[in-house]
Amino acid sequence: MSYSFRRASLLLFTTALVAPNMALAQTVEPPPAETQQEAVAEPAAAEVTQPEEETEVSVPGGEIVVRGYLDRNIAKSSPQVVSVLSSADIARTGEGNIAGALGRVTGLSVVGNGYVYVRGLGDRYSLALLNGSPLPSPEPLKRVVPLDLFPTGVIASSLVQKSYSVNYPGEFGGGVINLTTKATPRDPFFTIGGSISGDSETTGRLGYTYYGSSSDWSGYTNANRDFTPALQSFLASGERLSSNKVNVQDVAKGIVTGRNAILQRDTKLPANASLSFSGGKTFDVGASQLGIIAGGGYSNKWSTRDTIQQRSSSADVSTVESDFHQVGTDQRIVANGLLGLGFEFGENKLRWTNLYIHDTIKQGRLSLGNFDKSSADVMRQKTAWYERQLLDTQLVGEFKVTPDLRVDVRGAYAKSQRDAPYELSTEYVRTNAAADPTGKYFVNVLNRNRGDARVIFSKLTEELFSGGVDVTYKLTPDIGITIGNAFSDTDRISSRREFFFDANGLPAGVGMLRTDLLLQPQIIDLYKISLFEGDEGNPAFEAKLRTWAGYGKINAQIGDMFNIDAGVRWEKAEQSVVPIQVFKVPGASGAATDLSRQYWLPAATVTVDLTDQMKARFSGSKTIARPQFRELINQPYFDPDTNRAYRGNPLLVDSHLYNGEARFEYYFAPEQRFSFSAFYKKIKNPIEAFVTNDFTTSFANAPEASLYGAEIDVQKYVDLSNLSSSDFFATRRLVLVANYTYTKSKLKVQASDKTSFFGAFSTKATDYFQNGAPLTGQSDHIVNFQAGIEDTDKLSQLTFLLTYSSDRVTSRGINGTPPQPDVVERPGFRLDLVGRQGIKIAGQQADLKVELRNLTRTKYNEFQQSGSNRIIYNQYDPGMSASIGLSFNF
Repeated sequence: MSYSFRRASLLLFTTALVAPNMALAQTVEPPPAETQQEAVAEPAAAEVTQPEEETEVSVPGGEIVVRGYLDRNIAKSSPQVVSVLSSADIARTGEGNIAGALGRVTGLSVVGNGYVYVRGLGDRYSLALLNGSPLPSPEPLKRVVPLDLFPTGVIASSLVQKSYSVNYPGEFGGGVINLTTKATPRDPFFTIGGSISGDSETTGRLGYTYYGSSSDWSGYTNANRDFTPALQSFLASGERLSSNKVNVQDVAKGIVTGRNAILQRDTKLPANASLSFSGGKTFDVGASQLGIIAGGGYSNKWSTRDTIQQRSSSADVSTVESDFHQVGTDQRIVANGLLGLGFEFGENKLRWTNLYIHDTIKQGRLSLGNFDKSSADVMRQKTAWYERQLLDTQLVGEFKVTPDLRVDVRGAYAKSQRDAPYELSTEYVRTNAAADPTGKYFVNVLNRNRGDARVIFSKLTEELFSGGVDVTYKLTPDIGITIGNAFSDTDRISSRREFFFDANGLPAGVGMLRTDLLLQPQIIDLYKISLFEGDEGNPAFEAKLRTWAGYGKINAQIGDMFNIDAGVRWEKAEQSVVPIQVFKVPGASGAATDLSRQYWLPAATVTVDLTDQMKARFSGSKTIARPQFRELINQPYFDPDTNRAYRGNPLLVDSHLYNGEARFEYYFAPEQRFSFSAFYKKIKNPIEAFVTNDFTTSFANAPEASLYGAEIDVQKYVDLSNLSSSDFFATRRLVLVANYTYTKSKLKVQASDKTSFFGAFSTKATDYFQNGAPLTGQSDHIVNFQAGIEDTDKLSQLTFLLTYSSDRVTSRGINGTPPQPDVVERPGFRLDLVGRQGIKIAGQQADLKVELRNLTRTKYNEFQQSGSNRIIYNQYDPGMSASIGLSFNF
């Protein structure tokens, strides 16, 4: 079998691997009695009835020192600008994956399928780590991993750092998102739970799917999606279909069957369901401790989208080249598992964390529309199966050699895979012409004029090895130096083989057959239906990125007022993307990239303790952003989620970022805060997307861009015990969390500026980009607001969550003379309600959770507009959803 995974679906037309150096999950010894008395005497601490929640966080090469016993606020204690979502914060949002929960953090927005934008900068400027180690991506279009892969149940905390420090990789734009998995437990526990959910556009309503295989419900396919023997033999032969050395009819037979080509009506799609469990215990082994934690989950979710999609090539979008109404159903099945082992001896720790995620989408789509407002109707059908998998294992050792010397070592191996076999698309045309004898019928004669059929086989495998050593020495109790090094090696192999069925003189009557009958072996033989490959030039690529880094930094507490965290990182990278020789007779190709660069990247943050509750921070740094693999590969790719065609540009180069920020923080009570910050970024050679005349999205380096903005964040608790004499309010408090981010960006493009685009005639930057245009993905305004009531003695929460993002550019319009308007997304307002209540069932403690999402019924809306002319690029109603879940705690 050529593919290690298997499966797909759609719709029809009617540990804390308390990784290197950061030990926030460690036990904090109580301070001397006099220190405790001083803390209690402070006005802010007087309100505290219990210590703040101890949050597990794991980062590379850095240590946050938590001063004091009653205040464990990481954001306050950190020498950098950070935001932390603890397990309690994540639970309050009620989100099922970490991407949704991060959308509540100041300055963060979630775009597409789990890609987090920081301060309006695209996902290329966001770095995602797991326990301080990098992750591979299973997505062909991205080098960053989509964070909706990570269920919240396996994450103990999420730290977002927006100011750069040299212990992180140099690819740092908007910020780094460091996920920490759950570590070995202090107390034994076991939790098991499940939920059911649905939405107003999908559950109990009409949808379409296809058979695929009998095991599709599990997310794993079977032999039904294996290659046919003839297809397997052809792919292994190294011959080209165009060489006349291949029996093309034999290869074509068996690709299309009733299992993958027949969309089936399901008049009442089922509800969504999920199950999960987790447990852990720590054992005494002599004077040492051995801890184990394990967890797993399974979810099956259906989603139907009724979408309008239009395209225009005119500058004022007054013409409509294509206008389609599409209905698609996705069945998404996710299975995950976590196993962590921890061994503590003295003040030393060894931790081993293993994570497995398997994420499958079975997809079916049917659309009806026309081109150039003609009278002919075009019906398109697609079935697909996208299977993604992530395996990650990490080993970390933390050794306290002497009271002043600490050594941390880490190593990780991760592998991601994506298989998409038998991505089948067909097109039937109804001419509606009176002179056409079959004008009233949909016909596919396989000539790409009146109908076509194509199949795509794509596969991606990415492996990532990483490791590092960090040595921290305390010169004095208030001055520490850290010297570290890090290495990572990423290797991706990506292949995409697209085949078109081709017929010459196929009778229209035969073209009226259903796809599985039209392409059955007898018809293929009788009418000599053949295949040809869409891209015999570069169907497969290998991409590599190797980085070596060394850094040194100092953290100095100067008196009671100043803290300086400063250092420099040397980083060298070798990045290559080269075509793989697939055929015996290789073709000529200049579509290769070989970038070798090294940088000195300084960073410094100065924190001023104005009072015990007030801080001011000032930071500055230089960082970089490298092209993503897919952006470098000169290979066609169609993204089914955005309905866009892509092709990379091998001539891209690195971007350089210069970052500055000033911030004021006021922690007026434990867990309560107010902060205000202003930030600025200058980007040299930013990588931006643009659209070519055939509606293909590609990439090039713009000359320069700038971005500036401000953030406000506040979290406040209001005691409700004095509200009335009712026992209901006696232990309850009001929770208010609000943040607002203003961001403004613009490209700087002058008439003399140049850029490079593979195979293009023009090198003028103004032929691709407009001066003053905003960066793609950037919203000027982002608002998050939470208001809720919760019980301080037991689990009882009711939270309203409101989010708003202003318009953002998702893609450039065609840059002609004059240029087209950009494609704009309008996220708008979204209101959610999450309730959690602790209850007892048969004497057993349980957690009941109820969620109502998108109460505002906000649509997904992308458009192009020029004056009164408007093109609906991509629009659908995700509907309002509801969920109820129950978990038992043992």
